[in-house]
Amino acid sequence: MLAVLSITAPIFILIGLGFLSARVGLVNREQVRGMGTFVIYFALPALVFKALAERSLSEVLNGPYLAAYAMASLSLFGIGLLVARRWRGLNLSSSAILAMGMAVPNSGFVGYPIAVMVIGPTAALAMALGMLVENLLMVPLALALAEAGQQGGRGWTVVRETALRLLRNPLIIAIVLGLVMSMLALRLPTVPARVIDMLAAASAPVALFVIGATLNGMKVGGMAADLAQTSIGKLILHPLLMFAALALVPGIDPTLMVAGLLFASAPMMSVFPILGQRFGLEERCAASLVGCTVLAFFSVSILLVLLRWQGLLPG
Repeated sequence: MLAVLSITAPIFILIGLGFLSARVGLVNREQVRGMGTFVIYFALPALVFKALAERSLSEVLNGPYLAAYAMASLSLFGIGLLVARRWRGLNLSSSAILAMGMAVPNSGFVGYPIAVMVIGPTAALAMALGMLVENLLMVPLALALAEAGQQGGRGWTVVRETALRLLRNPLIIAIVLGLVMSMLALRLPTVPARVIDMLAAASAPVALFVIGATLNGMKVGGMAADLAQTSIGKLILHPLLMFAALALVPGIDPTLMVAGLLFASAPMMSVFPILGQRFGLEERCAASLVGCTVLAFFSVSILLVLLRWQGLLPG
């Protein structure tokens, strides 16, 4: 158990430092937003680019892993949509957004810092592959359905608009450039390579600090049903479905299997309340984000104990 705590404790201590810093006024919202911008536009893209550019194309274009990751995420999205629509009686927009919260993890800000402490450099490759599924499939699908619930028929227009925005996303640009470097077997000169290394190294600690600071001020009260659905889906069902998908699809490296489980166990993405705001769901999404992030300390710790018990972790 001490070995597991040595992995999870630093992660959540950094989140706690961010929360306390915002709570006592050491950093304000603008400063937190600036740090978040640094992570999104510089540190994470550098990390993703480095992960792809330094590997062969055959290693990067891992079809079995992408298929398993998409299979698990789509299955959970369908379950979340069905539960919200049929069991809870929510409209299509609310159902789609809550289902997205269940099926799209916070890969860059929480999943990667945990995974890199467990499996090392392979975590960056797994993050890049997962982000392909999340940004090119899951998020556009959820937003299209949510928009269709309000506009009637505009759903696929939203898919197109989202796709155009994604083309300008620094993470997507980093993925494309990294794939090109990998395909052409090119290597950066020493100076730019060191800059990329320094930016990549900053991604995990700054991202965790930002997550903690962002949680300050968010409310959980009165959102028990949403919190229960998203927490059970994100922290329990997503890892279980990911395990099943990774076990069913042949040819997946064991280290990537562990990575997939760790990313699936992360809480939902930090921009979840922002995406829900368009549909009047920002308070419900914020409550789910706070609750899932707090509960993730326990669920991730349990997952790591199980992985160690099965002999899938070193030490």
